[in-house]
Amino acid sequence: MKKILINIQNNEIIFKYKSNNSNYKEELVNTNIISNNELVFSDSYINDNLKILSSFINELTIQYNIIKITISKIELVPLILKIILKTNITYITISENENITYSICEQLINMKSLKTLNCYNIQPFMLELLDKHGIACITRSEILYISNFMESNNLLSYSNIYYKTNVRITIPLSLEDLKDFKDFCKINKYLRIVHLNKLNNEELNNILNILIETNRKNIKVIIHENVDNAKTAEYLKNINKKYKRKYQIMLSLEYSQDYLDDNIFKQTIINTLRACGLIISSLVILIVTYIGVSNFISLKQVEAIKNDLAQVVEITNPEDIIKKKNEENINNAKEEEIPEEEVKMVTNSNLASLLTVNEDVVGELIINNTNINYPVVQAKDNDYYLDYDINHQKSINGWLFMDYRNDTMNLDKNNIIYGHNSYYSGVMFGTLYKTANKNWYTKEENQIITYNSLYDNMKFKIFSIYRVPKTSDYLKVYFANDQEFLDFVNMITKRSIYNFNVPINASDKILTLSTCSDNGSKRLVIHAVLIKE
Repeated sequence: MKKILINIQNNEIIFKYKSNNSNYKEELVNTNIISNNELVFSDSYINDNLKILSSFINELTIQYNIIKITISKIELVPLILKIILKTNITYITISENENITYSICEQLINMKSLKTLNCYNIQPFMLELLDKHGIACITRSEILYISNFMESNNLLSYSNIYYKTNVRITIPLSLEDLKDFKDFCKINKYLRIVHLNKLNNEELNNILNILIETNRKNIKVIIHENVDNAKTAEYLKNINKKYKRKYQIMLSLEYSQDYLDDNIFKQTIINTLRACGLIISSLVILIVTYIGVSNFISLKQVEAIKNDLAQVVEITNPEDIIKKKNEENINNAKEEEIPEEEVKMVTNSNLASLLTVNEDVVGELIINNTNINYPVVQAKDNDYYLDYDINHQKSINGWLFMDYRNDTMNLDKNNIIYGHNSYYSGVMFGTLYKTANKNWYTKEENQIITYNSLYDNMKFKIFSIYRVPKTSDYLKVYFANDQEFLDFVNMITKRSIYNFNVPINASDKILTLSTCSDNGSKRLVIHAVLIKE
């Protein structure tokens, strides 16, 4: 049992723990009036008599005209906020140097009178939530706290957390990562996929327990691990059976391509090498023929799809589609308490018409003097449209798609579009190689890329083109501050095969195009900056 000291000083109430004192009798632990300005209550007494204490504290605030309180310990905050919920307190200071939790944040926004919070540190999305409820926050730490889980998934705003459909979790997890994942599950309404970078039984159990505790259903947990241990595989099989049946949580393993190549096809390769020269020659001829025919078929298939899409645009009346989409955006904004005037409206009628074909359509990309003129889609991950076209049909060509992390309505600092380099058929990013030729990139008309979204028509000016060995350093979406963004721009500009001499400012937004090059060993990358009309 802990004693809580309530002290009135200079028209302010201070709540803190009372240190043990042998002068107090044990029977006085419930309440003990020390002086006119100092009271002691036990935590159990407060919990059992919340209404009485709340009325009593309210009378004190009125009598002494008190609008400010200080709470010494973060663990005291939930209990004290229950007591002062209906008072006229406008200013709260939490003096301990600990981060504010989401559960505390939820309590704070229910205080109608609260105007200012003074604390050590708070996450950006909680800061946004307090601001929406008219509560200013003063932090004593110079840098806002953010865990690796929140940063790597770009969960910096309440809306990003609310609408996120899939997250990636990097093991090992810190205590802060686990807390933030739990808070994320409490807020989010659309989560479907959880990616784990590797298998760890204890960490997996922690994640599953959080999903169960927050009553999440129909969740797929994908573990990216090359499991070759029979005991481990059996364990995963059993745990998947349990969670799938009882909690509607499904587990699956995703092996790396290198692992598959080394293990699944090893015997096939050995047997092929043992085959006679005639068979090998025949296979080569068949493969070459197959590739030629496949590329011709791919070209005709994509041409047919584009013709069908053009016909859809021609015959579809997009007004009802635009109206429905805008109503959805407004309703979502209301749920997030975003002002209606800040919600962008769908204006691109052609792209709106294509929503009847595929609701994943988010834009269209056009690059001069190439074959690139396609609608752009966005899935819940960066895998689906590697193998499926815009009609959700299995296809080796895939389709052009935007990174699942990007905000397609407002755009992020770095907006990434991927596509296969179908060199021989020339479809998707199959003609993007032309951009690395001097006689292409030195022409001014080719340096302008058109990207139109459902909400805006935009032009981007190329400032960097390069080939680079496989890396993900140019695929960064979130930047902690302006300097980090400028350092990123400086890095990708230095790689360019040509000096385009295009200035980039901290407030700019860029478009990144990425495809395979040199038989998959490298990446061909283009960066362009949004031209402000």
